[in-house]
Amino acid sequence: MTALSNLIAGVGQVEVVSSDVFDTLLLRTLKSERSRILQGERLFSELLKLRGFSITADVLAETRIRAQGLAFRALKLRSRPGEAKLEEIIGRQLSVLGLPQSLAAERLRIEIEIEKRALAPARRLAEVLKAHRRAGARIVASSDTTLPSSAVSELIEHFHGPDLIDRVYSSADLGSTKRYGDLFDVVAKAEGVPMNRILHIGDDWLADVQIPSAKGISVQHVPQPSYRNSLRRLDGALTEAARTIRTRARVRAVAPIGGAAQFGQTVFGPIVTQFCLQIWLYAEAEVADNVVLLFCARGGLGIRQVFEDVVSKLALPLRARRENFLISRLVAARAALLAQSPTALETMGIEFRGRTFADVATALGGRSYDLPDQWHRPLDVAELFSFIFGKSGADVLADITRQHEIFVAHFEQLAQETDRVILVDTGLYGSTQRLLASAFPKMSIETIQFARSNHKGQSEDHFPRVAGLVSERDFYDPFSIASCVLRYWQLIERLFEPLIPSVRTFVRGSSGEITANCGDIEYGVFDPTAGNALLTGAIEYVRSLPAINAGAVACLDAETAWQRLRRAILRPTPADLNHLDVGIRSVDFGRPDLMKDSVPEGSGSLVRKLAALKGQFWREGAITRDFPVLKHVLLPALGSIQSVRGLSRRLG
Repeated sequence: MTALSNLIAGVGQVEVVSSDVFDTLLLRTLKSERSRILQGERLFSELLKLRGFSITADVLAETRIRAQGLAFRALKLRSRPGEAKLEEIIGRQLSVLGLPQSLAAERLRIEIEIEKRALAPARRLAEVLKAHRRAGARIVASSDTTLPSSAVSELIEHFHGPDLIDRVYSSADLGSTKRYGDLFDVVAKAEGVPMNRILHIGDDWLADVQIPSAKGISVQHVPQPSYRNSLRRLDGALTEAARTIRTRARVRAVAPIGGAAQFGQTVFGPIVTQFCLQIWLYAEAEVADNVVLLFCARGGLGIRQVFEDVVSKLALPLRARRENFLISRLVAARAALLAQSPTALETMGIEFRGRTFADVATALGGRSYDLPDQWHRPLDVAELFSFIFGKSGADVLADITRQHEIFVAHFEQLAQETDRVILVDTGLYGSTQRLLASAFPKMSIETIQFARSNHKGQSEDHFPRVAGLVSERDFYDPFSIASCVLRYWQLIERLFEPLIPSVRTFVRGSSGEITANCGDIEYGVFDPTAGNALLTGAIEYVRSLPAINAGAVACLDAETAWQRLRRAILRPTPADLNHLDVGIRSVDFGRPDLMKDSVPEGSGSLVRKLAALKGQFWREGAITRDFPVLKHVLLPALGSIQSVRGLSRRLG
């Protein structure tokens, strides 16, 4: 009440009154954005039926939400002005689902109609604006929104009539925003007035108060009660819970799977297709930039094979260059070490805990060295730089430098002074991203992964530039079905990683060509599916998709596939053990160590066998294999423990 009284008292003192739109001039109801999107997609689904397309509202909504989320994420990473545009978001949604772009205008029309149902006029503010108009001021609307100015104008006119606003300034149309401040510059220039003759009214403390105040604009804060946001979040949570229940109810019963290739086709095929569609959405979210996707050896090689097939099958336009990248955590660590980055020390401390300085030298330098006795002491990372860059480490440093120089030549050859370097890999923590970013601080390096997790509680300073497109959880969360992969992450690595060694050493040929110990990984020459039945099956699924609506079919199939994968991981059958056993895994990071998922056999006591479960890749699998009777108790107990931990993280 006081705020609006102040506005009345200031009538006649300004030449332009600028009003925020949503939750200021037009008040939102308690419906969440997720609820509004779902409501709109229900109407769109009905319209599609009339056009001969059968796609559920839930699939439409999930695709729209992901396209929109990735568009805003791209904006955040740019750290410069710009705005996501709903018309482009809808266009990408239609592309992913294999729908004609001619439907975009009709979907935008539905969006406007849903907004009309979810808004109410701020009548008292409208009266204040009219008083300013009568005193000779121009009244404009300034909005950070994905909607075009024409749509915002239509909404204002619907609730307030045609004579309230002289002009609408939409960030979607102008590419300028209030949150960056440049939209106010546009308003002042277009209206031909100095900043100190503008009054701006809005509810957001940053965009509507702090930013314009810093520019000399008079402001009036009209915040909405905080309980309204809480109720909207509750509505969003309930909407998502209802969608999850519907999805589970729709899941079709599946016949037993006969082998790893069939599991790959039936289960991983739809899941991986969905993942590749999200890679495309991420890459296309910032089409103005010169983008390169670097698919990291090893896991990225399998990802690229499926991705290229998905892009081809769905005829998706893609401006980003794609290259296979000779990289590993070890290679990235060399770069960070030479930059004397603290990140390198932290990584060495984790990877070589309990080992010696000499072990680090062998891994980083790529060979054994005749080193003084002090190098055979247990590693203390606080001394590592003095060892590597000291006199006794001259040979080690020379080899590290030589390897790094060849790597830099390879990296620059692929990057080609691009605006955005997007690494594509499996996950989880994003160590390669963190190390490379610390070594090349002037480059814009991002990483997209199948999943992102900080289950070890390490630094998250690089997480804003690391996206887990399928899951971003630290632990299994029963309300996030995709997080089931965290219970057996080695399975995802096995799915995508070809049977080649991790990149350790580089060689520059006489003609300047660069190769590594892993061999030739050029796309189209190297076959990442060799010996990999799961990936072979997944690719067969992609190639068997129908010519029409392939994306929609895959997204619908993924609902069943995720339920089947979660059941296989958390409640495995003996057949699942055969399909999903990852066998022996390498430790990597320049070390020859191997790990195998097995429980001690023989006459070991029950207590010892139970204690050994803690070190297993796949505890549920080990329980099913080695405790055929107790599994009916152990699996539910383990599931409850993991669910509680995941929920505590969500609530905390």
